[in-house]
Amino acid sequence: MSSVETAGFTTNMADLAQSVGHHLGPTEWAEMTQEVIDAFADLTGDHNFIHVDPERAKLTPFGGTIAHGYLSLSLLGPVAQRLTVTDARTAINYGLNRLRFPGPLRAGDRYRANAEITAVSEVRGGLQAIIAATLEVDGAERPAVVAEVILRFYA
Repeated sequence: MSSVETAGFTTNMADLAQSVGHHLGPTEWAEMTQEVIDAFADLTGDHNFIHVDPERAKLTPFGGTIAHGYLSLSLLGPVAQRLTVTDARTAINYGLNRLRFPGPLRAGDRYRANAEITAVSEVRGGLQAIIAATLEVDGAERPAVVAEVILRFYA
């Protein structure tokens, strides 16, 4: 099944367990800009030169500034939100099982998120879904982020 054909997925609590294997992406391509990186640095107080000093960052193995890892991680949010459980009273981002940053997301790079539902289990008061999510970088050998996102849906 093509991920483009199944860009989002809507189900209900009773049928969520049968959703394993459904793709939730990809999102549209977007460009990481230096302005976004700078704004994230200002918000978090992380002004490491690798993020905010293009001239100095040119001298690193990355050849320029890169997005913060946590900025890159936050870009997975829109793809996880593509799972809609119609009769859940509330849904929450419960956390992550695994998180890796295999490659950089450079200023000027195009990126998109992709995800697949890999597991569903019962938790007190609802269901938990595990989403294997990836932040792809256009033309890059490795993704910028690979994570198992945990979403919980409560009846």
